[in-house]
Amino acid sequence: MPSLNVSFSDEEMEGVRAAAAAEGKSLKQYLHDLGVREMHRKQFVAGATAWADRLRQEFDEAFPDEVPSARRGGVAAA
Repeated sequence: MPSLNVSFSDEEMEGVRAAAAAEGKSLKQYLHDLGVREMHRKQFVAGATAWADRLRQEFDEAFPDEVPSARRGGVAAA
């Protein structure tokens, strides 16, 4: 199984150890889960953005007063 060596300053390592302990996880499991969680977050954001992009025109037509002024060609209020 692939692995990775990661360097931390003493202060960073202290913080990471404290965060792992707060979640009741080993340092190895905490860092693994952190990376996987970030990967899933990015996939979720990409999917949500694609979904919103697909529905944007339909929403704008159904709710014309809700279209942000920048997309209407107007100037946003300062």
